[in-house]
Amino acid sequence: MKTTGLPPNKLMARLYRSGLGLLAGRTILLLTTTGRKSGLPRVTPLQYENVNGEIVVACGFGRQSDWVRNLQKDPHARVQIRMRKFRVVAELITDAGPICDFIMLRLKRHPLMVGAILHSKGLPFKPARSDLLAYSQGLAMAVLHRE
Repeated sequence: MKTTGLPPNKLMARLYRSGLGLLAGRTILLLTTTGRKSGLPRVTPLQYENVNGEIVVACGFGRQSDWVRNLQKDPHARVQIRMRKFRVVAELITDAGPICDFIMLRLKRHPLMVGAILHSKGLPFKPARSDLLAYSQGLAMAVLHRE
């Protein structure tokens, strides 16, 4: 099978922009931040949830992820969900409690997908809150407020 040779994030962004965002847009958005060193736009596909009318994204790779560090320097960003594009200001959250609550919400809404992700990180498919609190240490999430 032939592959595109693109990194997964660039491949997802290309597929999204080619019109497949209509399908992926139920769970994936494109977040465009400003590179903290380069000043250039950086596009990252992220899973998201609508929580009480706010868009929330979390970082499963920790606070050192590029998009998190970019938002630390400049919280202004752009979001694309399906064909809608809008500007946001990110509120970064690093406290394990709210991150744990967010993961529990995601697990409730998407038990198979999120359970498999957590299982790949060494957690049980149905982790206890104490497991998720320990896992949430060192992670980050962002509430994306529309400008």
